[in-house]
Amino acid sequence: MLELYQFELSHYVEKVRLILDYKGLAYRKVEITPGIGQIELMRMSGHRQVPVLKDGNEIIPDSTAIAEYLEKQYPQQPIIPTDPKQRGLTLLIEQWADTSIGLNARKALIGTLNQDQNFRTAFLPKSTPDIVKDLIGAVPNDLLSFLGQGIGFGPDAIKTATDSLKRDLAALCFILTEQPYLVTDHPTLADFAVAGLSMYIKFPDGPYLDIPDVLKGKGVPGIADIGTFEPFFTWRDKLYADFRKFSTATSSTPPTSIDIE
Repeated sequence: MLELYQFELSHYVEKVRLILDYKGLAYRKVEITPGIGQIELMRMSGHRQVPVLKDGNEIIPDSTAIAEYLEKQYPQQPIIPTDPKQRGLTLLIEQWADTSIGLNARKALIGTLNQDQNFRTAFLPKSTPDIVKDLIGAVPNDLLSFLGQGIGFGPDAIKTATDSLKRDLAALCFILTEQPYLVTDHPTLADFAVAGLSMYIKFPDGPYLDIPDVLKGKGVPGIADIGTFEPFFTWRDKLYADFRKFSTATSSTPPTSIDIE
């Protein structure tokens, strides 16, 4: 069985999970413990970041490389068109989603975490003691914003990222006005990249992810909670309803932590 080394809350991993579900491929999720678990992941794959896919003796890091590998090895339910123009548009949108939506969504989410105690504590591992959750939740929002400024996540950077996301989502709403998917009449890599990488902007509602209920259907204020971008999220929700399997159905066992010897 395929093994997906992952963080449940990674939007790049979600892009891969959408593709695996669309292709009807069974896989086991292997949850990586941030920090120490990434050391073992580095030994196995040469990369510290998730996702990493293991298929027998093949180990494939990076969500784009995984998508290309799955398309070659498991061609059922194709996600990359053969028509040159459609193929080019699909690959272009996928790369745009990785860089623009993926990176800006991460910054916007950090801004939300800085300002929302419930979001902040919901992102902590389930095993985190309540006293630690209370301490982290009690950190002043202004202090978190100040500390973030030194590493590129200050208020100005977050505002720039949020404004960019609004433009991206407006463009997607226009594209989807008169067509069911971004490139062809069926889902492609472009659709799954955009849908998965928008997870941080607004988490999907429903049992698709093993995340706290407080996160489901919630996201970045000023984007996730206004009607302007509802056409996009309605489209994404339908993509989930049509093709994404429930979290309990993705693996015969719950996500496991990688062993460190």
